[in-house]
Amino acid sequence: MRKVVARLSVVAAVAAGLGAGWWFATRPPAVAETAVAVTGPAVQAVYATGTVEPVLWARIGPAVKGRLIALAAEEGERVQPGAVLARLDPTVLEAQVREAEARAGFLREEALRLRQLAAREIIARAALDRAESEARAAEAVVDTYRRRLDDTLIRAPMGGVVLRRDGEIGEVVDTTATLFLVGEPRPLRVTAEVDEEDIPRVAPGQRVLMRADAFASEVLPGRVADITPAGDPRLKVYRVRIALPDDTKLRIGMTVEANIIVRETEAAVLVPDTAVVDGAVWVLEGDTVRRVPVVTGVRGSRRIEIREGLAAGERVVVAPSQRLVDGGRVRLPGGAAAR
Repeated sequence: MRKVVARLSVVAAVAAGLGAGWWFATRPPAVAETAVAVTGPAVQAVYATGTVEPVLWARIGPAVKGRLIALAAEEGERVQPGAVLARLDPTVLEAQVREAEARAGFLREEALRLRQLAAREIIARAALDRAESEARAAEAVVDTYRRRLDDTLIRAPMGGVVLRRDGEIGEVVDTTATLFLVGEPRPLRVTAEVDEEDIPRVAPGQRVLMRADAFASEVLPGRVADITPAGDPRLKVYRVRIALPDDTKLRIGMTVEANIIVRETEAAVLVPDTAVVDGAVWVLEGDTVRRVPVVTGVRGSRRIEIREGLAAGERVVVAPSQRLVDGGRVRLPGGAAAR
């Protein structure tokens, strides 16, 4: 009798377990959080970094290597085209000019002497031609040294303001050095680099929003002015010029982070980004859900734009469970949040 009772107890326990399992298995999945699709601005942008520079400016450095003996222009000073900005020590080149002039003079006189002899048919014409060729070559050497001597005067190739001056008197500077930046303080622009994969979406006239460390709390405006026709195949970037307003706070040499606005929608449909899974959202209708495929647009830090498939005001499931079934029922706890 005891064995029978024990067997009945075991059967009852198994049946209770199976019943509880069936109840949990058939119980509608719970939805912890929902949100209403709202309307708001959606902005699609291309990111770039750049540097502020004048529209009209030039880097100026020596055309010959030499020692600086004078700096003739100060920062902030306005200079005219051709103005002398600095001088290099001309001593060596002056000696080279004198030596070249002496040799050229000797060869000219020699060519004149041979010309007289050739006129009297004392020497062959070939000897005269050779002497005259050597004299012309010597004159060319003189011209070269004179130009190099003139290059010891570093001149402004354009008029403008001395925006920056580098170098110290006594320093030996090479042809790769930049001693002066000369240009106009206004207007300014940003020269930015855009990845080649983004450049098809960038066009002149697009609005640009920028940030700089010097004005961290402000968004500074600009507009795309032009795009370089050829990109850099090594870095895979294109150069984009961004025009700045005359009253911009940015200064020459500052670096900026730029967002080039390629598309703007004032009343876009927005939902939490975690509501979109595998290209669809789960729309809540009473206590049932419906899977709706959607076309997404701009993805922000917390929200995503829905371009097709969903209307504002519809309620969607946030972070949907894998147990959801299209057209199936769900449980909505009283504490479920709608954001």
